[in-house]
Amino acid sequence: MPFDRRDVLRALLGFEACSTNYASPAAAASMTYEDVAREIRAPLLSAPRDHELVRFASLAANSHNTQPWRFNASDTRITITPDYARRCPAVDPDDHHLFVSLGCATENLVLAASAIGLRASPSLDGDAISVGLEPGPVVKSTQFEAIPVRQCTRAKYHGRPEGGLALLEKACAERGVSAIFITDKTRIANVIDYVLQGNSVQMRDKAFMDELVSWMRFSEADAVTAMDGLFSRATGNLALPGWIARPLLRLFFTESGENQKYREHIESSAGIVILTADAADRAHWVAVGRSCQRFGLQVTALGLKYAFINQPVEVVALRTQFASYLGIGQRRPDIVMRFGAGPDLPKSLRRPPQKVIATP
Repeated sequence: MPFDRRDVLRALLGFEACSTNYASPAAAASMTYEDVAREIRAPLLSAPRDHELVRFASLAANSHNTQPWRFNASDTRITITPDYARRCPAVDPDDHHLFVSLGCATENLVLAASAIGLRASPSLDGDAISVGLEPGPVVKSTQFEAIPVRQCTRAKYHGRPEGGLALLEKACAERGVSAIFITDKTRIANVIDYVLQGNSVQMRDKAFMDELVSWMRFSEADAVTAMDGLFSRATGNLALPGWIARPLLRLFFTESGENQKYREHIESSAGIVILTADAADRAHWVAVGRSCQRFGLQVTALGLKYAFINQPVEVVALRTQFASYLGIGQRRPDIVMRFGAGPDLPKSLRRPPQKVIATP
């Protein structure tokens, strides 16, 4: 029987009704990155229901593309739980970003459920998000349509888009969450200073750098085998075999070089948005994630790009200063993003649903 690469790829990603014929990791590594990314982002199907809803939920933004989630499915609900084995203690010691990531996945799940005629009702129970499902009208919004297209674009942008700011502000609306939009060049320059200070602190922190490098995927083969992490071309860099890239990393991935890159990237942006919640607890962090995901989807629906610049909120000593600059009192600044018109980069990968859905 002749080998059909596309059939093997679909089996690997769980798109076949029979879920027992998985490709081996070696076969997965032989697939092209573009083919894998395309299959992961195929149009949503109504069946198998849980598989498809989880696939779309997993396309959400998440810290370092660690995909720190697990899913449990029943007839009437899907529960999203944290995968603490994928937490990042150096950059995210209190699991703030982890629960924001779960909130992002929740928003995708709600939008995808509506698109196949299900009304989704999320609630937080301890550290799990329970999403109740019941029949409802079919609603396919522009934000839903943007789910498979959305990406965080770490590149220089070009030009300031006309209009759309009101739609972005509306997308961020979430109970207990506020959005601060900055488009003035002087204020953007002030935010740049905080980003560069934070980046310098992080790049001098061995634990942070070791953790970051552990999630880097330098070649297409490494990325397709792992199906997670930060692929070099998806972050605007060259793809190289890991055995070449790792020894050279410290020569090219430098504090001064990264600071210059962040300065140029932010200066090229049309604006910055900072999300901040009324309280620093898991429920509010999940709410921030839902707001964050809708922002990214609305940016995408407008034909724009966005990227995270979270250094001012990740460095604890800097976070208080940044909050003071923003005038938000004792509230914690949660997420910082820049946006504007920009280029397409390769889409990041996601683990297939059968890898993240818990078996009974």
